[in-house]
Amino acid sequence: MFQPNMFESHHHHHLLDMSNKSPENELDMLRDDDYESKSGTDIMEAPSGDDQDPNQLPNKKKRYHRHTQHQIQELESFFKECPHPDDKQRKELGRRLSLEPLQVKFWFQNKRTQMKAQHERCENTQLRNDNEKLRMENIRYKEALTNATCPNCGGPAAIGEMSFDEQHLRIENARLREEIDRISGIAAKYVGKPLLTYPNLSHNGPQRSLDLPIASFSSQPAMVDDMFGTSGLMRSVSGPSEADKPVIIELAVAAMEELVRMAQSGEPLWVQNPDNSSEMLNEEDYAQTFPRGIGPKQLGLLSEASRESAVVIMNHVNLVEILMDVGQWSNVFSGIVSRAMTLEVLSTGVAGNYNGALQVMTAEYQVPSPLVPTREYYFVRYCKQHVDGMWAVVDVSLDSLRPTMMSRSRRRPSGCLIQELPNGYSKVTWVEHVEIDDRSVHDIYRLLVNSGLGFGARRWVATLERQCERLASAMANNIPAGDVGVITTLDGRKSMLKLSERMVLSFCSGVGASTTHTWTTLSGSGADDVRVMTRKSVDDPGRPPGIVLSAATSFWIPVPPKQVFDFLRDENSRSEWDILSNGGLVQEMAHIANGRDPGNCVSLLRVNSANSSQGNMLILQESSNDPTGSYVIYAPVDIAAMNVVLGGGDPDYVALLPSGFAILPDGAGKHQGGSILEVGNGGSLLTVAFQILVDSVPTAKLSLGSVATVNSLIKCTVERIKAAVAPENP
Repeated sequence: MFQPNMFESHHHHHLLDMSNKSPENELDMLRDDDYESKSGTDIMEAPSGDDQDPNQLPNKKKRYHRHTQHQIQELESFFKECPHPDDKQRKELGRRLSLEPLQVKFWFQNKRTQMKAQHERCENTQLRNDNEKLRMENIRYKEALTNATCPNCGGPAAIGEMSFDEQHLRIENARLREEIDRISGIAAKYVGKPLLTYPNLSHNGPQRSLDLPIASFSSQPAMVDDMFGTSGLMRSVSGPSEADKPVIIELAVAAMEELVRMAQSGEPLWVQNPDNSSEMLNEEDYAQTFPRGIGPKQLGLLSEASRESAVVIMNHVNLVEILMDVGQWSNVFSGIVSRAMTLEVLSTGVAGNYNGALQVMTAEYQVPSPLVPTREYYFVRYCKQHVDGMWAVVDVSLDSLRPTMMSRSRRRPSGCLIQELPNGYSKVTWVEHVEIDDRSVHDIYRLLVNSGLGFGARRWVATLERQCERLASAMANNIPAGDVGVITTLDGRKSMLKLSERMVLSFCSGVGASTTHTWTTLSGSGADDVRVMTRKSVDDPGRPPGIVLSAATSFWIPVPPKQVFDFLRDENSRSEWDILSNGGLVQEMAHIANGRDPGNCVSLLRVNSANSSQGNMLILQESSNDPTGSYVIYAPVDIAAMNVVLGGGDPDYVALLPSGFAILPDGAGKHQGGSILEVGNGGSLLTVAFQILVDSVPTAKLSLGSVATVNSLIKCTVERIKAAVAPENP
């Protein structure tokens, strides 16, 4: 895909051999200045062996040749692109400029020698200047030490009384103070100006695009706000006061320092788990290393800390933009971020990028199940470019600024480091460090949450890897035309992916235990209770009008997640669980691969109904899989509307009601073969969620019969899935 520089292998070059020239030779008499002025433009032409007169005196001057201005310009231009041409390139260049290949070779050798000499002179000048600065600084330090006084007695201070640690701390403190002053100056520009608030910026709000050929992470009109309302946290928290801003800036700077050290440190700060499967934070060493920050751990909160690294197929510029734009960030991490909002932008950055950007935000994180409470955070996000080209984005909670609100979750400095790699790749190191009250997590999800697969760094990184692959696949233009069902037109692929993205966002926003909506339990008292909620859809072109009934249930099955995922995504086994297909034959009409895993794809399915009185139905489906979880999400679509989409038309007006499955591992344990007897040994946590239009009139009242029908539908689907994938465990 990516080709290395074809000229990188030419690292060894032969200098022009001048050893046979006599002292009387003209070049030996030139000064350095004259040599430099001619080495790139003039050349001595040595006669070939056939033309040379054997009786010619050895000290006779050779013929001197000066290149034309056109030849010089062409050679200079080629040198900028390739200073080390190979034989083929020299011959082609000589042919084009009416020069012998040997003349071209000598010209390039001389030009390289000239450039090297110039570079060495510049380096020498710079070193002399640096040396002079160091000498003057040394003199100042000696004078300061001579006049130093003891802070205790006021007398002369003896050199060596200050410990090395104290000197280091003083230097560190001075550097941090400079950074705080710099950011304070940036923030001061915005004091007294209208606040940059975004009251409706959720993951369905407007955003800046990535400016790439296909904006896979584009946002949609804000429909979720109308359907779900606004959470308690987002209603109650406003932007910071003027008095709070200096505190926020100082906290952000300290958090950035902590994040970098947390990401780059090894033992004793991070130690291996006994099974060597992951790292865990040494709490005692952490408390000693970072005494500052947001204060001690609150009573009743548990600490969760994790770290994960990966190489992703996206350049650092786009990664930083995704993290700093709340719309793109929420879209990319839609499985984790159920809602997000920027309350105020304190700084947009400097030099036209996000370096120094600072913004106060709220966000709600989720696991795709009604059985796991969401985590709400009020925090500042700070982005900084470091001297080695590395970027870092850090979050830290601002709970101390709202003492009247009792928080069940706090973010200690968390975020990621992004290191640029060749060919558009980036290395990402992610750190998640939070304190939470997890007492409301259901027992079957407790091992998942405690392992870090629910909210930890591994889940963030796995999601980012999968989404980067999705975007890279969407941008591909070398699609093989011979495969059946592959959509090869760029506009058709773009429209279908955009429609599928909206379907996934809608599903993820309504499957968790978000505070924006309330689930009602229908029956029973176990984990697999069916929970329902109703929503009204009015004047939304992307959703059918009327009353929508959502139903969801979560349960554990003793089957590995990959096996469950493959069963649910396969169109050939769909009739075994999909009651609405009425046992009809399901065929894949079109698909778009969007990742290395063959399970990561967007498909268009056709259900050929066994009942001839019913027309055929189309289903849009997206399946995605990574080590921390899998999704199979689908929605019935209108045939005429899909023809428009496949032709490159606007997908925003296609009405969707997504349903589907979220498949999570039941903990960090791996399936070792044989029967899975209990939670945590490699089984699956499966959430089934349906959305059904029960009345096309938005003002109608919900009937108990509709609720009973949906309840029966979801329970029957669950029983069919259990019977198909785990028949020995009904």
